Amino acid sequence: MSSENRDAWADVNWEAESASFDEEPDHGLRDPVVREAWAARMRDWLPERSSDVLDLGCGTGSLSLLASERGHRVTGVDLSPAMIGLARAKLAGRDAVFLVGDAAAPPVGEERFDVVLVRHVLWTLPDPGRVLRHWRGLLRPGGRLVLVEGVWGTVSPVGIPSERLAALLAPLADDIRTERLSDDARLWGREVEDERYVVVARP
Repeated sequence: MSSENRDAWADVNWEAESASFDEEPDHGLRDPVVREAWAARMRDWLPERSSDVLDLGCGTGSLSLLASERGHRVTGVDLSPAMIGLARAKLAGRDAVFLVGDAAAPPVGEERFDVVLVRHVLWTLPDPGRVLRHWRGLLRPGGRLVLVEGVWGTVSPVGIPSERLAALLAPLADDIRTERLSDDARLWGREVEDERYVVVARP
């Protein structure tokens, strides 16, 4: 991905986007079919027992809510105060805390989490290898990284291919599992042709 494409994404006014962010099927998860598709995947990706989950780049907290509904304790971090406000409202009364901060260097302590959950954020960061090393340090022993990523577009594609992400994780994790998500239209509310996937990595 070119730095220009990454910079263009970084320049998006997420404060302004927050009002309509949940209108995308895979953002707001308002469609029961889409919501259940993500809930089913989250059941597979997250531990069965109640755990501490750090949702980085949490947006309006849709995945945080699914994790909370499974009995997990959630900390969400996003750069946008407006997104954080919506996430706090969405999870009001639940065991969840939301902080304004940089996903690459979240304002949390090391070895505090059983899961670091990140969706469509890593590809926007200029040094993903360094960020992954930092995220690994946030995990308790036995923890896992759950990274939902992809490559979008054909003329000027943006994203991070699954092979590159697996290579970046190889020095950091003994157990790396990649699961293709493009083929499940229920996750996106439509058929997609992009490369979309999740990597679950256990150091």
